[in-house]
Amino acid sequence: MRKDRAFWILQTCGWLGYGLLRFLNGLVNKMGLEYLAPTLISTATGFSLSLIMAAVFRHVVRYRAPVVWSVSALVVFLCAAPFSIIEVWGFSIFFAPSWEPHGLQFLGTILIDVTVLTAWTALYYSINYYLMLRHQMESMLALSAQAHAAQLKMLRYQLNPHFLFNTLNSISTLVMLKETDRANAMLSRLSAFLRYSLVGEPSHMVSLEQEVRALQLYLDIERMRFEERLRVHFEVSPAAQEALLPSLLLQPLIENAIKYAVAPSEDGADIDLRAEVLDGRLCVTVADTGPGFSAGTKHSGSSGVGLANIRDRLTQAYGDEHRFELGANEPHGVVVRIEIPYQRAGRATLDMEAAE
Repeated sequence: MRKDRAFWILQTCGWLGYGLLRFLNGLVNKMGLEYLAPTLISTATGFSLSLIMAAVFRHVVRYRAPVVWSVSALVVFLCAAPFSIIEVWGFSIFFAPSWEPHGLQFLGTILIDVTVLTAWTALYYSINYYLMLRHQMESMLALSAQAHAAQLKMLRYQLNPHFLFNTLNSISTLVMLKETDRANAMLSRLSAFLRYSLVGEPSHMVSLEQEVRALQLYLDIERMRFEERLRVHFEVSPAAQEALLPSLLLQPLIENAIKYAVAPSEDGADIDLRAEVLDGRLCVTVADTGPGFSAGTKHSGSSGVGLANIRDRLTQAYGDEHRFELGANEPHGVVVRIEIPYQRAGRATLDMEAAE
């Protein structure tokens, strides 16, 4: 509808401008007010013929270029002939009644008319090709956004199948041992964690405070499996608590540390999560005291959601504005460092989180 409205506005304004210029040119050349009638006839003729041309062009605009230009040239010449005939006739009737044109004299203005209709044709195609290009760009942007959302959804919803298997296996064992209270508690925590992981948009940003609460749900489940072998310490500054980050970004780091630092050792391991704001950037480190790289572990090779997943999500969310580093923790273990632009959660966001 907007395209049709724009066409009529441009069509009307364009031909009114054409008529005004012709009439002013007549006045400059001292043709007087008598030149108004042939000018109106010429303008009305051009306006009407261009509507016929538009109807034809509307059907050929999507064909290949040779077809478009061939048909357009033919239509321009076919319309220029009656344009010239009517224009010469109007001039002779209303401005120069003593002159009676004959034969080819009726085509006396055909070169000018071909030029005018060719300019109209070029403008018509320019506007239509621009609109088609913009439509294609909008479609490509929409498809790109859908692909982006699909990729985020894929990355966001990849829960480690080993975590789910081990948790369900632990619940099954507790039920067999008739430890129903512990089994119910574990099942309740698993349900709360899965609810957090599945609710909300894939690109949803949460505060670090809310992310830590989700990690606590996850750790409550894992502590029922590893008990005192799993020791996790949080050190989050007040400013960092309000920082925004993609939801469930840190859970794979804790999961990786449990898998490669806590699980292989009879004494377990310590996992430290620190977060602070430095120079307008949120800095998060997750360090463990496990065997580290020296024992031949492959921290980046965890199945399901692993470090590669985190890299992809950071790239999707921040492009080149992030840092992701994996290194050795002294005297032993592994440390992962993440730096992202600091974005502070609004008061409404924090209130909503507190209500959950």
